[in-house]
Amino acid sequence: MFKFETINNKKILKSDFINSCHCFFTTRQSVVTPKEINELTALCSQNLKDIAHHIGVEKTDIIVPEQTHSANIAIAQKGKTYPNTDALVVEDPNLAILLNFADCTPVILYDESKNTGAIAHAGWRGTAQSIAAKTAQFMIDKYSSKPENITAIIGPAISMKNYQVDKDVFDKVSATLKNTYNDYYIYDSARGKYNIDLKTVNYHQLKELGLLRIDKCNYCTYDSVDVFFSYRKEHGKTARHSAVLKLK
Repeated sequence: MFKFETINNKKILKSDFINSCHCFFTTRQSVVTPKEINELTALCSQNLKDIAHHIGVEKTDIIVPEQTHSANIAIAQKGKTYPNTDALVVEDPNLAILLNFADCTPVILYDESKNTGAIAHAGWRGTAQSIAAKTAQFMIDKYSSKPENITAIIGPAISMKNYQVDKDVFDKVSATLKNTYNDYYIYDSARGKYNIDLKTVNYHQLKELGLLRIDKCNYCTYDSVDVFFSYRKEHGKTARHSAVLKLK
């Protein structure tokens, strides 16, 4: 279940599936990444300072990759940069990781038994490359995590009714699933296009890997543009909300 809390009186969104570490999504109020919206720069700087204080790190200890819709995964280390990286794994409790979103699907992974976690950025390209499931598999291979011990939080993203794609995108996304499902798409026969739900595709990818605890957020970024940012709704000129993870 998801609920809103606040940091310095500004909304963040949390899932009650993870309570033993800092794990949440920022909103328009708690935005830290202005992108093209220059007038938000000062607010973002203050919000990042507030978030760092809240989770007990310095701003320089929050690791942010350069996201490019790739399937590249890296382990966060202080002082390093991460170009062309769309999933970060964190094993150091003195660091936090932060990835940015505006319609794409954020997936936070956490294994309390190993005290390791990750955030994956799953737009349609990332989803078509199973980036969230591959990140969970990375944790299984690197830390001997068991799938049943990994909790996944699928955050706010654009919903099926607002996300229509061509057949080639639908086919690439569908090819990632071993089983057949009919709950992640609707075919628009009049236009020859598909409405797809990337949150649900990522859910199935993770379930097929063996994850049992998955909390999938119902918030649509397009419909909830008063709370989150939407690249489609705002025609590309928008800031970003973020997914944040800091280990205990």
